[in-house]
Amino acid sequence: MSVETIAWKQGKVTIVDQNALPGRLVFLDIRSTADLCRAIKSMKIRGAPALGAAAAFAVWLGIRNSKAKDYKALAIELKRLITLVGSSRPTARNLFWGLEKIEAALQRNRYCPVSEIKQALLQEALSLLEHDKSVSRKIGSFGQSLIKSGDRILTVCNAGALATIDYGTALGVIYAAKEKGKKVKVFACETRPMLQGARLTAWELRRHGIDVTLICDNMAATLMRQGKIDAVIVGADRIAANGDTANKIGTYSVAVLSTYHKVPFYVAAPSSTFDLCISSGEDIPIEERPREEVVSLFFKKPIAPEGIRVYNPAFDVTPQELITAIITEKGILRPPFSRNIAGKIKD
Repeated sequence: MSVETIAWKQGKVTIVDQNALPGRLVFLDIRSTADLCRAIKSMKIRGAPALGAAAAFAVWLGIRNSKAKDYKALAIELKRLITLVGSSRPTARNLFWGLEKIEAALQRNRYCPVSEIKQALLQEALSLLEHDKSVSRKIGSFGQSLIKSGDRILTVCNAGALATIDYGTALGVIYAAKEKGKKVKVFACETRPMLQGARLTAWELRRHGIDVTLICDNMAATLMRQGKIDAVIVGADRIAANGDTANKIGTYSVAVLSTYHKVPFYVAAPSSTFDLCISSGEDIPIEERPREEVVSLFFKKPIAPEGIRVYNPAFDVTPQELITAIITEKGILRPPFSRNIAGKIKD
């Protein structure tokens, strides 16, 4: 059973507080841009596709009570809000895609009264919710064709309903396979340091009745060597024009292991995750997060010497040559990625 990660209800944004999982399923009502930006930064809401909708609503919350009398004044306010929301997390392409959709809606309605422009911006934000639901299911439909009944699938981080609106990308492929009657077993990497695999993916898969086993990140190699992994499916936060893919830290390691052990490595992501303005993964901005996530966040006792320096990049980049295929709502892309991405994915 899925939950809606983000929804618009009675004049407020309602999100699942993902920091409360797996212990409690908590819904937060958010009424301001500042509060939603804080929720994004603190990862109460996370996952690239979900951040697209969250960004759009964050702008809407700031603009709905605007006193602007005309388009020009409203546009100035909107630009300020877009800059603010865009600073919340730098890597996820979908967040900026959501902001671009809101800005485009403003431009389309520039000759309308301010009240109508505001309504158009809300409708655009709402449309992103429905868009994601449709796109995720298309990704699942295409992706499940790569899965055989009995497959044992490894995944990193959380690319399921909690990372989208209500279905998922990488996990959406697994859900679609189950809906086709296929039996699969999932090994979920814990995904240090924020433990999205342990806290979110394991919780979500159990709710869906999927056979799931949690492993520490450093156990993946042993499972592959033992022949216990048939495929790897991960999500993505940004994909360059050549197919290089940024995803949660640790994904690159799994891709290297997959190549060595000849295990197919699949990326599942909507077209909104592609950034055709950058040629390769070298140009993808990588977010660095607080040291506390590594040394203390989930631990009652210190696990490192006081004051130790910490390097905590939230993402790494998997080179396109390590990727078997990219599953999108427009079909399955295979190498050569540069040519096939250009043919299928449009800005």
